[in-house]
Amino acid sequence: MLFWELMNEGGPVMWIILICALLALFIFLEKVFQFHRDEISVRELLRGLFNVLQREGIVEALTLCDNTPGPVAKLLSAGILARQRGDADIRSAIDDAALEELPKLERNIALLGTISNILPLLGLLGTVLGMLHAFETIQASEYFSAGDIGAPLAQALLTTAAGLTAAIPCRVGYNYLTGRIESMTLDMEKAALELTGFFERKAAAANAGGTER
Repeated sequence: MLFWELMNEGGPVMWIILICALLALFIFLEKVFQFHRDEISVRELLRGLFNVLQREGIVEALTLCDNTPGPVAKLLSAGILARQRGDADIRSAIDDAALEELPKLERNIALLGTISNILPLLGLLGTVLGMLHAFETIQASEYFSAGDIGAPLAQALLTTAAGLTAAIPCRVGYNYLTGRIESMTLDMEKAALELTGFFERKAAAANAGGTER
């Protein structure tokens, strides 16, 4: 009951703030579930792949990547496929795969950041509207009391408080998600470097063995 009273006292801007806050919450939960689903141990995945690739188990390695969630496995799969095709530039295939996976990680993150920026502004807008309403009430009445401007002032204060209350956790969630994206991007880069390095060492060892023979 108190919630609806506050929403009505705050005016239409309060509803806009509420919609933005609910949208931000939906985006945050969606990304948290996505990142939790894609979270893997990159070190263990690489160790398993290298053991399989050491004995030329390309199909087994691709199956392992397909059964592993997350963008790292997609990049490694692209690199292994490029190796199987005999491509000279494996890193190019990995980079192409990264260009497909990064937008998936960053989807809706910019929108969340935008919401966290505009929420305080919406609160300020509600404050300005409330103050304008209060001044109109004063001008329209030759004699006025504190009760006459109580509702406009309440609207001004409520929208400011609501905008800040929604913006603070929204900004914290945005920073948390961007940190997770940076961490996952770093894992992708490390995995790509280790895979290309593994294939380079393997090719060098094969060339050395052929020279000795």
